[in-house]
Amino acid sequence: MLTSRLMKNPWLRKFQKRCASRGSTIVKTGHEEVEITRIRNIGILAHIDAGKTTTTERMLYYSGLIKHMGEVHHGNTVTDYMDQERQRGITITSAAVTFQWKNYRINLIDTPGHIDFTMEVEQTLRVLDGAVVILDGSAGVEAQTLTVCRQADKYDIPRIIYVNKMDRPDANFDSSLRSIESKLNTEVLPTQFPIKEKGSLEGIVDVITMEKLMFDKKDMGMKFAKVKLSENEDEALWEMANEKRRSLADKLSNMDDELADTIIEQESLDAVTPQMLIDSLRRSTISRKGVPVLLGSSYKNIGVQPLMDSVLLYLPSPNSSKSSVHYRCFDNNFCARAFKVVHDKQKGPITFFRIYNGSVERGMRLYNVRTEDKEPVGKLYLACANEYQEITKITDGNIAAITGLKGTTAGDLVTTNSKATRLAKKKLRAEKGVTPEDVDRIFDSNSRTLEPVFFCSIEAPSLSAQVVLDKALQELEREDPSLKVTQNEETGQIVLGGMGELHLEIIKERIKTEYKVDADLGPLEISYKETITEPIQDTFSYEYKMGDVSPKVTVTISLIPNHQEKEILLLDKSMTIDSRAMQENMMKAVRKGVRTVISHGPKLSYPVVNMGIKLHSLQYGPGTTPSLVTAAVSQSIRQDAIFGSNKQLPNKHADEPKKQYFNSVAVT
Repeated sequence: MLTSRLMKNPWLRKFQKRCASRGSTIVKTGHEEVEITRIRNIGILAHIDAGKTTTTERMLYYSGLIKHMGEVHHGNTVTDYMDQERQRGITITSAAVTFQWKNYRINLIDTPGHIDFTMEVEQTLRVLDGAVVILDGSAGVEAQTLTVCRQADKYDIPRIIYVNKMDRPDANFDSSLRSIESKLNTEVLPTQFPIKEKGSLEGIVDVITMEKLMFDKKDMGMKFAKVKLSENEDEALWEMANEKRRSLADKLSNMDDELADTIIEQESLDAVTPQMLIDSLRRSTISRKGVPVLLGSSYKNIGVQPLMDSVLLYLPSPNSSKSSVHYRCFDNNFCARAFKVVHDKQKGPITFFRIYNGSVERGMRLYNVRTEDKEPVGKLYLACANEYQEITKITDGNIAAITGLKGTTAGDLVTTNSKATRLAKKKLRAEKGVTPEDVDRIFDSNSRTLEPVFFCSIEAPSLSAQVVLDKALQELEREDPSLKVTQNEETGQIVLGGMGELHLEIIKERIKTEYKVDADLGPLEISYKETITEPIQDTFSYEYKMGDVSPKVTVTISLIPNHQEKEILLLDKSMTIDSRAMQENMMKAVRKGVRTVISHGPKLSYPVVNMGIKLHSLQYGPGTTPSLVTAAVSQSIRQDAIFGSNKQLPNKHADEPKKQYFNSVAVT
């Protein structure tokens, strides 16, 4: 029953009507201020179809945020709110939800599991303090699980693992544990094991408290009983639980010195209390020495509440998170990072932020570190997927949404002013153990964007729809950094670059449904890349006849494979080079020649990647123009790449297919 206070809230009434149509009714907002130690910012990560959205829906239901649970196959879940998500039964875009659980606030982000939308996961991970990785109990660690865990490793995010779908007859908890150890290369710390009879999941045993957890299937799992294991009544379970408890304590003692000292003093693994194990698990999880593993069946409403308890017990709060330590260099100044932008028809662009320091109120002006501009804050919102509750203030450690910011994109760092940025950088550099990479990671605005895998052309159905299509592409590109919109200079066509066929198909559907433009997509093409496979160094001389003058250009270059540095053109420090070659216009000509080859490779005219070019010598005669230097550099690189050390081929081969000489170039 809704209280009279909640019923008076217009946001609640509006959201209740919309949720009721899909089987969910909100009953609690969870926006009351809480201490920072009682905040958890977590993400749900998994391979596609492992049960992320189903688990999230149960969390919202058990927390009291919604009155009825939705199902993915019914298309009525809270976090899968896009039409395309409900039709396909997959998560396409990350969705943020805030709810209360046992006087704690959990800011949860449900992320996509499909590889085409991995950039959504990348953006989200940068602002999280912890994560829940969900596995399919019948499949173990799958391909995308490896990808998201590698992404989480990059940001040093502590996590717990939840083995889902344990109700399936082919689900195997022990096999899942072995899969985690071998594929994720981490120490597993199982805190539970299943009670299965004839292939059916009847309950869970908590090895920390030595209790059976029995869930009431008639009450949607809302109620569950905790029954203390007895040696007399549950002899087999009691012995197994004791064995697994000792194994857990032994593993933790190798990771945690505090627990090891206690065990040595007591001279027994059985003397460890439940609280000692919980404290040790928390320390080991935050230090990333091990990963607690739980189990359940979200669809059958088993095991979700203990998972929520584990989020509170083992994952860090914002003030104890490694990922937020360096942001304390801003002292009392406001500091936050944007991680998502969506466009609402009524509210305009809504920017989602993780606040690391200070608080923000309506009317404040935020300084964008990347653009070096200030923008006024519009309204502040607490998000529940695509529904928003307006609030007056957002405090340290929280995740919330802000309107009115037109130039801010995902990854941007914002603060109060430029002076705060300079002081923070200075303080951070002076800290012990802080590397230049740490400074760059904090103040670098955008995370690494991925190169498109597929591309295709897109055309408006009419000239009148072109303006709307341009606006749609501009907004979608801002929302999705993995979408690349370019214009082909030769054909004049607009070209879309995306992570896969599904990605581009979803973009087309969104343009049609959200912007009412039935755009035409051209045939999909794979975004191949070329690269050098062998190091090559050679000298080339070119002589051009221009009237009575025959200027000559001599170039000595090296091609370097597997070159990962940002600067492609390198200069040989010991090179002997004509002094005039150092003129700025000639060096510009050299760089232009390099860019020409990099953009159109010698084999199939695809872009060249992972190749460095070192200039050893450049000499030219009187009358040489920059355009001749550009042509000489580009031709020398192409011939190097194509012919390698056999560049001086007989003229009789000139008309033969070039593919027989492509010994040094590979297409990926």
